Amino acid sequence: MKPFHRLGALLFTFSVVISALAQAGTPRLIDVHIHYNGEPGVLEKLLVKLNAVDGMAILLTTPQGLPEATRFIREHPDRFVGFGDVKLDDVNVLDEIDRFHQAGFRGLGEITSTLKNYDDRSYWPIYDRADRYHMLLLFHTGIVNRLHPEQPADISFDRSRVTRLDLIARHWPKLTIIGAHLGNPDYAEAAEIGRWDPNLYFDVSGTTLLKKKNDYRFFQSIFWWSGLVSPHTPKNGANAFEKLVFGSDVFNGELDEFDGALSRYHAMLDACEVPQKSQEEIFSGTMWNILQQQAREMAADRQ
Repeated sequence: MKPFHRLGALLFTFSVVISALAQAGTPRLIDVHIHYNGEPGVLEKLLVKLNAVDGMAILLTTPQGLPEATRFIREHPDRFVGFGDVKLDDVNVLDEIDRFHQAGFRGLGEITSTLKNYDDRSYWPIYDRADRYHMLLLFHTGIVNRLHPEQPADISFDRSRVTRLDLIARHWPKLTIIGAHLGNPDYAEAAEIGRWDPNLYFDVSGTTLLKKKNDYRFFQSIFWWSGLVSPHTPKNGANAFEKLVFGSDVFNGELDEFDGALSRYHAMLDACEVPQKSQEEIFSGTMWNILQQQAREMAADRQ
């Protein structure tokens, strides 16, 4: 990239940060998990939904969707944040990360379908690059769908087990990591590593809240440490359910899933008697604070 263009891109990044910091208050909803591959008309429709609920969406954007997503983020910094959808096994992955960073994107994800375990040391330079840019990471965790079973695929559930995130969270303590799908079906393992990794959070998107709809109180058994004072529990005193953030996992522009996921989250949290204050953190407060802190760190790098 030419120096002039690089400077312009970095100044754009800085302007996005300042715009976010200047927003007049915490949005009521932040969706950390919306896929965008350049589908026509989707962002316009999503903007309507976000305006209606005073919400913000993190767009998990492929290179194909980058130009349009960048435009919407620039025009609506209070509604959209960009994450770059990169492939860890791409020989040009570091260049792709640089490209998304220079476009003002603030994270990477959804990271999925890797050829090795997420915590394999060959991927560490990627996490180093993300750490240098203060980027957030969103990983697919748990079972991986199989849309084309007739085709051979080098994909393994075992490589994306939620426990693979524990080493990453410990080795890069300043990286904020989100494990999508709560490790489905390894929910207990997800909660346990989240208990001790303060930089690790989860969404419950996908099929989990569908298959558990008649047993939502199950989640009380894995987020068990609320209010307990013990050397075996975190000292921050936060409700254990605050390891969750909201994510809808909208893809292919199917925005009805946004409404369905929101309804299921509310039903599960109410069934588990999660206090309203904690629900506010889950739906927006936690991610807003993370984005604010990230913005301050990014701004400091440019001083």
